[in-house]
Amino acid sequence: MSDEIKNVFISHIHEDDEGLPKVKHLVANHGMQMRDSSITSEKPNRAKNPDYIKREILNPRIEWAGTLAVYVSEDTWKSEWVNWEIERAHELGKRIVGIWQYGAKNCKIPEALEKYGDAMVGWNGESIIDAITGESEAWYKPTGEIRDYRPISRHGC
Repeated sequence: MSDEIKNVFISHIHEDDEGLPKVKHLVANHGMQMRDSSITSEKPNRAKNPDYIKREILNPRIEWAGTLAVYVSEDTWKSEWVNWEIERAHELGKRIVGIWQYGAKNCKIPEALEKYGDAMVGWNGESIIDAITGESEAWYKPTGEIRDYRPISRHGC
């Protein structure tokens, strides 16, 4: 793969902001540049009204992206915002990919990711790229092992 560019919205909890550049660097080392439209503490959202945030800030960024990647750490599953972002990406027909945080052990997967996700991959640049491009729909555990089961596909397969 040679210098492919993908528009991605990385859904995450703000405590994990420092992991996003690491993901982008990892995939860049394997030939893909990720243009990320997510909100981090470096580019904060100061709005207070949840409906405004969803409609005017998050929705356009998710619409712009071709893929919604979910950075999954120990507390990601608790986030109502992450689950909303996944549900919105599903409504828009976006590809939805989970990425385990480096060193993740016993993390739960957000409910919406289980329901609508296309793939769940570990900390491997090639696996992340294959999931983003749709070349893989594999579901991995944080340990790197393939899961014994796959969630029901959003496509009814």
